[in-house]
This record gives sequence, structure tokens and C-alpha cells, in this order.
Amino acid sequence: MKETLVFRIKDVDLTDPIMIEGLPGVGHVGKLVADHMVEELHAEKIIEIYSPHFPPQVMVKEDGTIKQVKNEIYARRGQNGEPDLLIIIGDYQSATNEGHYELTSIFLDIAESYKVRRIYALGGYGTGQFVDKSSVMGAATSIELVEEMKTQGVLFQENEPGGGIIGVSGLLLGLGALRGLDVICLMGVTSGYLVDPKAASEVLRVLSGILGIEVGMHALEERAKEMEKIIGKLQEMERAQSPFEAGGDEDLRYIG
Repeated sequence: MKETLVFRIKDVDLTDPIMIEGLPGVGHVGKLVADHMVEELHAEKIIEIYSPHFPPQVMVKEDGTIKQVKNEIYARRGQNGEPDLLIIIGDYQSATNEGHYELTSIFLDIAESYKVRRIYALGGYGTGQFVDKSSVMGAATSIELVEEMKTQGVLFQENEPGGGIIGVSGLLLGLGALRGLDVICLMGVTSGYLVDPKAASEVLRVLSGILGIEVGMHALEERAKEMEKIIGKLQEMERAQSPFEAGGDEDLRYIG
């Protein structure tokens, strides 16, 4: 494979859809949300994307067969006044800088072909410490969008994230702005150490409120409870190994 291949599996008619991107990233927050929405909303797959910029591997399924790594786009027609959706999910983001630009440009081309009116890029904001209370930070392509998101409980802090927003989510903002598209990034605050369904649940709560759609939360909430147990055990181990008395939240940046 020498170039990125886009296979259109099915043509669908959508009205002013909203695009949601949830590829793997910090805490897998965006991926958890997007995968969950595809399943809960019974979205249908319409596009598969294969690229030499993905890691050189295949995924092994439960039955022992394999599948080539890819990105996918799902469509869902809104019901009872809900917006139509295009949801980007996938096994990986690009492993190269050039691939990030190429794949993001492909996503934006697809968005424009469906006359997408707004894009939500989903991800995680890593703090380096375990997070007790979940929240959602944001970035957007215009001050009007920033003010709108503030009314939905999204937090905006000066010069944060400090290192900028990398990968597809960041480029959707940057390249989307160059095309005149409205793009918003919603980032669940997370430690960044582990897959974080708790942060994903908070992003999904905010996003579903913005979109005015109902998405079942039970599966994510159950995963969040299990992860909280794991985090609790890790914190106990840290306190037991620390030569100092435990008091307050420890900075566990060294955990990989």
C-alpha cells in the first residue's frame, strides 16, 4: 500500500450533519465516547479508510482471524429533531506527521462533501495526576463558539493545554478553521496514565447535552466504576511505598 485508500461502503442522505471525531489519544477518552455512541445509537458504517501511515500491524480477533487496522466513519440519521451525525472512529491515529495532515484533510473533505455544519473533536487533557472530579476543557475556532460552549459547562483556561493539541483533534481545529468550518475540541480531564471511562462519561454527558440527544450511559459508567477500583489500588500501593506520610493528592507522574 503506497497511498491512503478511502472505500465508500454506502451512500446516505444526511441533512446538515454534525461530525464527531473520537480516535485513540490521551486516556482513550475520545475513542471511548465515539465507540460508545456508534454502538448505543446503532449508527451504520459508510466509509473505511486504510493508510500506510498507520502502524504496520493487523488486529487479531477473538476467533483467531485478523483485520487490517483502519479508520471508519459511521452515519446516524437524527430522530425527533435530533441532528444527523457522522462519527469517526478507528484503531489508531497516524504514526507520521505527514499522515496526520493527509488523514485530517481526508476527514475534512468528507465533511464538506456532506455539508457538515459543525465538527466536535473529542480527546483527553492529561494532568499527570489522578483526577477525583471529572470536567471538560475546550478549544474552538472562534470566540463565539467559546462563549457558546461556556454555557454548556465547558472550561476554557488561558494558554491551556500548555503544549497545544496534537494529532487529528488539533489539526481538525487548525485546518478546519482555514476552510471556514466551525470546530470545537472537547477534552475530558484525565490523569493520562490509564484508559479513562470516567472522563469519557463526562465528555459524553456534555456532548449529548449540546446535541440534544439521548445516549445510554450505563456501559461507560460501569467501566468507570471498575477503573476507579483499579486507581484506588494504585493509590494504596503508592502510599504504602512512599517514605512520607500520605496527605492530599500525590503526583504520580512516573506511572506509565
